[in-house]
Formats: sequence, C-alpha cells, structure tokens
Amino acid sequence: NPQQLLIAPHTRDVLKHIVSEMRRVHREKFGKDDDLIIGIQLTHSGRYSHPNKADVLEPVTAYQHPLLDKKFHCSAANVVTDEEVGNIVQHFITAAKVAQDAGFDFVDIKSAHGYLGHEFLTAYDRPGKYGGSFENRTRFFREIAEGIQKNVPGLDISARVSLFDIFPFVKGEDGVGHPMEWPAGTRYPYAFGGDGTGMDMDPDLKETVQFIDMLREFGVGMICATIGSPYYNVHMQRPAYYPVSDGYAMPEPPLYNVGRHLKAVKRLKELRPDMLVVASGLTCLQEYLPNVAEYAVAHGWADFAGIGRMVLSYPEICADTLAGKPLDRRHICRTFGDCTNAPRAGMISGCYPLDEFYKKRPEAVKLRELKKNA
Repeated sequence: NPQQLLIAPHTRDVLKHIVSEMRRVHREKFGKDDDLIIGIQLTHSGRYSHPNKADVLEPVTAYQHPLLDKKFHCSAANVVTDEEVGNIVQHFITAAKVAQDAGFDFVDIKSAHGYLGHEFLTAYDRPGKYGGSFENRTRFFREIAEGIQKNVPGLDISARVSLFDIFPFVKGEDGVGHPMEWPAGTRYPYAFGGDGTGMDMDPDLKETVQFIDMLREFGVGMICATIGSPYYNVHMQRPAYYPVSDGYAMPEPPLYNVGRHLKAVKRLKELRPDMLVVASGLTCLQEYLPNVAEYAVAHGWADFAGIGRMVLSYPEICADTLAGKPLDRRHICRTFGDCTNAPRAGMISGCYPLDEFYKKRPEAVKLRELKKNA
C-alpha cells in the first residue's frame, strides 16, 4: 500500500532516523535507552495488496480460496507462482538486512491476519512445493528465516501468528456480520488452528503448536499472538464497539472476543510454556486493559501484553501504568475505528477523534464527510 512504511534499500536512511528518534525520545522520558529493544515487521499483504494506488486492490493469493475469492473478487490469475514466491522471499531477506543496517534489533515475520504468510499455512490445495503437506505450507516462512539467518547474522527473529481462524464473515441485510455459506455438515479446512467447524479453535491447537515448534528451530523465541483477520472476521480479530467502514455490526459482544484472544493465548502457553508470547486484542477493555493485562501475565497466560490501537490514542499508557499513575481517560481508545477508516479511504492512519495532531489535519474533515455520507 502506498501509505505503508516501506523497507527497502532506498528507505534505509529514513529508517535510521526513525530508530534514532525512538531512542532519543526514550532517553528523554526514562533517562536511558539500553533497555529499549526495537523491532520492525516484515509482511506481504497478499490478498489485500494495493501496491500502486491506495484504492485499487491488486491481490496476490497463495491459492484459490472457495470463500475469500468470492468475497474479494479473486481468481486463478491472482495466485502467485512458485518462481514469484522465491522472489518475494528474497525481498524479505533484503528487507531484513536493511532493517539491521538501520539499527533495528529484530524483525517480526508476519504469519497472521490473512496476509500472504498466513494464507500459505492453509494452502492444502496448492500444487507444488508451497502447498499440500505441512512441510510445504510452512516453506515460505522457513525460506525467509533461513535466508535471514544466513545473510543477516545477529538479527533476531520474532513472528506474528494467528493462533486460529474461523469462517469469513460478511455483512447481512441487518448490518450484522454472519459467516459465509458453507455446505452443512462438512468440515471447513481453511481455518488454520481451527476445529473444523469454521467457528472455533482446535482445543489442542495441534497445527499451531506444530508451527510454533518449527519457529523455535529457526531461533524464534517470541511470538505475538492474535486470532482471525481484520478483513474477513474483524469482530473476532479486533473487538470493538463501533464497526469500521468496510466491516459490519458485531454479531457477538466485543468482550466475548477479547476472551477468545485470552483463551487462545492461555492455551498456547499451557502447551508451549517456553515460548515467549505477547497477548493482543486487549484495547476493547479500555480502562480495564491494565488490570486484565496484569492478571494474564501474573497467572502465566502470556509473557507480555501487546498494545495496538490504544497506543495510537494514548501512547503513554504503558509508562503511566507502570509508574502507578491514574489513566488519562481523555485519551483512552473507545474503538471508534477511524485509525482503520482513514487508511481504508487512502488517508494516513491515526486517532482522529482523540489526538489533537490528527484532529487538525485536513484528512479529519474528509473523514467526517465520508462517515456522514456513508
């Protein structure tokens, strides 16, 4: 997407500046920066790619998905070839080298949210070396990790992993999300980590654990856990009280799906306690986020609490919490969704309702008009 942060040789100096600024601000706030570890995520948007124009979708898919192809108007022409996959792998390795040169301590390889790395994990029907068996479906990640280890020694690797997935959802006539139609009584095989019903996780997370074990072979000592996708089951992946522009009204109470995040990450820690796990999907808890995060870490459900949407509206929340300060309620994310609505409309992401910087930008006016006319 033209709005994304790009990791390439010609952006190395800009990335160096970003790292330098992060360290400078951290020193100003905390007096030192030797406790700051900075990573950057490497991803290919796959089915959701807009490489040239923010409003023009140019999908790159791992295989022909019987439901997602319908939802996003894809065909066999969008399926990436083995040769093209090899080229993408090389771009990941090059990006990792750029990241190291820019001063990042680690790279995070994304295998989540329906992006290309995640989609390969369910490429059961794809012929060739990137589909079918577990070994083949994980080859994309392995080739990237092997290439980084060989060509970028000293750079640590983490992974963003969707622990399980469910059916794609669509907006119904009543505006509420519902699962896409699938033949009744038949197993749904395209939900990695799922229980086959298309509606819940495998209680033993068998393939997920198999994938986690493989990650450890490549030196991955930490994963950031998530579930589902913001593109086709957003109510589960990103619990919220307000639907985003391309979404639907929540079919379940948002806090129920916060619970699903916690249930999944807790189960993974039970099965693989030696893997460091970051919990996510917590922003919808609002004022209660620190309390739930503290409980989850204290009871061994997760090792860290990851802060996503909340950090856009309230970047000081972690520092304030750890310092024992009361939360600044004026900046607590209320899940209005404009951090998503803006980039969906080709604008920069940010917290337009609560952050004074974004409130004053011209995009804020455009965003209000779009919402008014929706």
